[in-house]
Parts: sequence; C-alpha cells; structure tokens
Amino acid sequence: MNAPREAESKDLIQFKKHLLELVNREVDLASVSPADQRQVVVDLLLKRYQSLKVNLPAELRDTIFQEIINEILGFGILQPLLNDQEISEVMVNGKGQVFVEKFGVLSQTDIQFESDQDIIRLIDKIILPLGRRVDGDSPTVDARLPDGSRVNAVVPPVAIDGPLLTIRKFAKNKYSMEQLIQMGTLTENMAAFIKACVISRLNIIVTGGTGSGKTTLLNAISSYIPDGERIITIEDAAELKLQQTHVVRMESKMPNADGRSAVNIRDLVRNSLRMRPDRIVIGEVRGAECLDMLQAMNTGHDGSLTTLHANSPRESITRMETMTLMSGVDMPIKVIRSQIASAIDLIIHLSRLKGGQRCITYITEISGMESDVVVMTDIFKFEQTGVDTEGKVIGELKPTGIRPLFTPRLEANGFKLPPEVFGVNLADILRDQLH
Repeated sequence: MNAPREAESKDLIQFKKHLLELVNREVDLASVSPADQRQVVVDLLLKRYQSLKVNLPAELRDTIFQEIINEILGFGILQPLLNDQEISEVMVNGKGQVFVEKFGVLSQTDIQFESDQDIIRLIDKIILPLGRRVDGDSPTVDARLPDGSRVNAVVPPVAIDGPLLTIRKFAKNKYSMEQLIQMGTLTENMAAFIKACVISRLNIIVTGGTGSGKTTLLNAISSYIPDGERIITIEDAAELKLQQTHVVRMESKMPNADGRSAVNIRDLVRNSLRMRPDRIVIGEVRGAECLDMLQAMNTGHDGSLTTLHANSPRESITRMETMTLMSGVDMPIKVIRSQIASAIDLIIHLSRLKGGQRCITYITEISGMESDVVVMTDIFKFEQTGVDTEGKVIGELKPTGIRPLFTPRLEANGFKLPPEVFGVNLADILRDQLH
C-alpha cells in the first residue's frame, strides 16, 4: 500500500485502503489483454468511487486512482520510480528508506512503506509468478521483472533491519558508440581502435566494477560485428540488442521451486559450441563457464566478446584464474595463465568515477607470457588531473604511445591506423628521421 504523506489524514489513508479492497474483490484480469487492463481497472475504480458518494478534489482523486492502479497493475509506491527513465536502480533498505541511483549518483527518496509486511507482499508479487519463494528458510532470492530488470530480495532473519529489495532497471535505451563518445566514455580514436579490433576478430573482455556500464559498452561494441556472421549471445537476463541479421539468443534458466531444472551459463556456453557459431557473446562471465569460454576462444571462435567483474585489468586475470578453478579441473596456475594469455587479446576496463561519470580508464593488450606472468600493455589510459568544485573527477583519456603487438592483424584486415591514434606525433617522427 502507498506510503502516507504527512499532509494526508488517517481517514484518507483508510479511504484509499477501503477503495483498493473493493476494487480488488471485483477485478478479474485473467481474460483481459494487457493493453486493456488499465481501462478495466479505471472503470471499476470510478464505479466504486461513485458508489461511496465521496467528493474529493479532482487532483487528489486522480492521485489516489493512480496509486491504486499502481498497486493493482504495477509495484505500488515503487512504480513511479520504475517508470522514471533517468533512474537506473531502486534500493529499499527496510520500510523507512528507499534510495535510487540517477546518473551514477545515489540519493534518498521521500518514499516510505507503512510496514515490513508491505515490502514482503511486494516481493511476493514479483517472485511468485516466476515460481520462486522467499521466507525464513530461504531468505534470499534473485528474479527478473517482465521488462528484464534484475531483482534481488533479502528477508529476515538474514536482513536484520527489515526486508531488503534491490531492482536494477533494464535499460530500454541502448547507447550507440557515437553517444558514448559524446558522453565522455571514450574518445573517437579509442572507438576507431576498438572497431578495428572487433572487425579483425580479436577476443575482447570488458571489465569493471558494479554499475560501471559494462553491458552498455558491450552492446555498443557489438554493433561493429559485420553483418552476415552467425552470432550466439548467452546471458543471465537478455539485455543485449544486436542489430545484425543472424543472431541466436540464449538465456539461462533459474531453478524451479524445488531447486531443480536450472540451465546455467556454463551449460549454454557448452551447447553453443555445437551450434556452429562465428562469434560467441557472453553477457557476463561469473563462474566455471570461464574455462569453457577460454577453450572456445582458443579453438577457433575468434572475435568473441564478454564482460567480467573486476576492479582493474590485472585483477581480471586473477578473477579468470579463480573462475577457471571453479570448474573443478585440476590444472596448474601457470597452465591456466597460459590459456588466458593465448585466448584474450584485449581488455577494455570501465570505471565509475567520483561524481557518477562512467568512462573507459584502460584499454590493455594481453601480449603473452613471461615466465609464469601474463604480460599486459596499456594502449590507452585515463589520467586524472584533479577534481572540480562539485567533486567530479577531471581527467583525460589518452593513448600511451605504444602500438599493440597485434597491429599486423589489424593491418591484414585493412586497418592501418595513423600514428596519432596511438599518441605518436608524425611531425616528431619526421624531425627525428631528418636528424
């Protein structure tokens, strides 16, 4: 039920509850198409409102109607937050605190639930249609809303101060590479370099922390894959929207209420190898499927793309080592590192900077092994120069002046990138040659 505003009287709160109960008793949407459900609820609301012979100001009446519609057809007091395109995440920390993330910045809303039970009812409304449950014996649950938004819920006794609910909204608007350049996520030279790498079928991993924009960038990068190739996408929640003609999409399946019949990312990666893929695009590598991905990249599936949670390019190597060991294969670390070094060509690392801006902070080549260490070379990096008066980081995305060792592969595919892309001044080279 909606949170009471201070200006609302207890009588008005009770009236809303009573009207909601009346409508809930009569409404039957089982045979109504989604497009007509709102009108059915509105008609019933008007009928019951008029029968109560209450005369509220039109604005207040419309507000109450909308809140009841949100309660019946949506997710109650959280529905306006879910409708707001600028909000990327909604976080309920017990009945008294609801936070949102907007443009990378967290802020507290004035929304409050009346009780912990109201939050649990909302959680049940989300997960019960999916065949999931959450209670004291199974106090955590992951689910997905019909629009693709990710949901995580935690209830007592694990949640000490009341039920917790986190909704990461599904981004309806996909950013193009041109838009990301305008937003400062990367430069034109970086985009030209990435384009050459994708078309030249380099294996690329996009890394970064939570909420750094990995999936957004992966989606934009995938636009560079030439049309006509058979692309298989594998995701936990289908977020990628590839524009190519020949795209096969697969999504993992959560276990049923008995904890069985799950289909995980590893199952899908293994199955994809029997589907004659030209490229495999994995939404995110989180566990044992890392080994299958590396083996696929090492056995002819060049040009594959994925994302990985890590706080730096070097840490992503350690993460891949750990996830490969999760597969249960008894393999020396040096052999695992060798697999990684031969499979991955490029790491693109994203960071969410202070102030909320998301940008690429490293583009790093993996150039092989030296003894038992994976050799990594930064091709582009972000250099921070200061912080402005609003606390936002000031800096510059710059090439390091180093050409990658895989340059001949790019040139073989028709990409002879000018020296300026890598920060080499052609005038300086000519002057040095003359002297």
